[in-house]
Amino acid sequence: MKIYRVGGAVRDEMLGLPVKDVDWVVVGATPDDMIAQGYKPVGKDFPVFLHPKTHEEYALARTERKSGHGYKGFQVYAAPDVSLEEDLLRRDLTINAMAQDEDGNIVDPFNGAADVKARVLRHVSDAFVEDPVRVLRLARFAARFNFEVAPETMALMRQMVSTGEVDHLVPERVWQEVAKGLMEDTPSRMFNILRECGALARVMPEIDALFGVPQPEKHHPEIDTGVHVMMVVDYAASQQLPLPTRFAALCHDLGKARTPQELLPAHHGHEGKGVPLVEKFCERIRAPAECRDLAIMVCRDHTNVHRALELRAATVLELFGRCDGLRKPDRFAAMLDACTADARGRLGLEGTPYPQAEYLRALLGAARAVDAGAIAGATEDKAQIPQRVATARTEAITEAMRVLREQEQFRRENH
Repeated sequence: MKIYRVGGAVRDEMLGLPVKDVDWVVVGATPDDMIAQGYKPVGKDFPVFLHPKTHEEYALARTERKSGHGYKGFQVYAAPDVSLEEDLLRRDLTINAMAQDEDGNIVDPFNGAADVKARVLRHVSDAFVEDPVRVLRLARFAARFNFEVAPETMALMRQMVSTGEVDHLVPERVWQEVAKGLMEDTPSRMFNILRECGALARVMPEIDALFGVPQPEKHHPEIDTGVHVMMVVDYAASQQLPLPTRFAALCHDLGKARTPQELLPAHHGHEGKGVPLVEKFCERIRAPAECRDLAIMVCRDHTNVHRALELRAATVLELFGRCDGLRKPDRFAAMLDACTADARGRLGLEGTPYPQAEYLRALLGAARAVDAGAIAGATEDKAQIPQRVATARTEAITEAMRVLREQEQFRRENH
């Protein structure tokens, strides 16, 4: 029985990155051998065990044979006669198909170390085409490491698109990989790789439809809507914003897409196609409610936020009401972060001032400072309470606007 550290831990150590999760492969053992040594079995599809002290995962060496479509369409064989090289052969990329023995020696039968040095993502074998999740994983690794894709691997990915293998991706796995990719340093790399191989049009057609849509050069020097959205997402990543904000940045311009009618809900009402497209997109990829709700808000109201300095107090209060900002100021702040990313995710405008964000934060603070309970207590006709509270908040916003204008005028005069 031999134990090897495998996969991402070996790769990340070579790259000089922190090693977060460690996976182990056990060669020459049976499940009974593992249980006898105190390991706890947890695997459903194949034998995986938790170490009795560290609780890290130890998997028996195994092979996989394609038996159907999708990432679950495999028959697994795990037995003492499966070699380490056979186990590594089933892995997706050469940089993930390395192992390290207990003495620290590297086992690298597929030249993964050379590809780490060359910064290349390359498939281990043609079995890569059997699991469509690997297309998403590769694109995510490209976003994480900023590696190039080997031409022969890109050709295999295009083959997986043309044969329909990527059409068998289940929504939950799509969301898992998209969410992870959005949290990388350069999320645009993931979407650009998927677009290059043709998978973006199949997996996320709403995003793919943004590319090639022109915008006025006056406000968008980059012109192409898809290019702009990628810049917005990358800016959000550069600010280390959380996942819901990055996802909202991805979705904010869906209404501009040249979108096939079949992607729209049957009834999309007066809001235009942006919001219903976001709703349907989120439903299809199983985006969690927190991400969906913020994405809808940003898609619907980001242009109003951009125009904040021109809005009347009553209109600002309506904006707060639509976005539930009075009850959920943190979510409204996240919306402002996404709008800031939209304003700065433009060619040559990365450092442009965006006073709208602080302006709206100040106005929201003034509106929230109104004591609605006191107003309710002093109002005999309870039917009048909502209007009186709204009036008081509008007046508070108006006064805050006046103070902010005076402060800005003083700043200009003294600088």
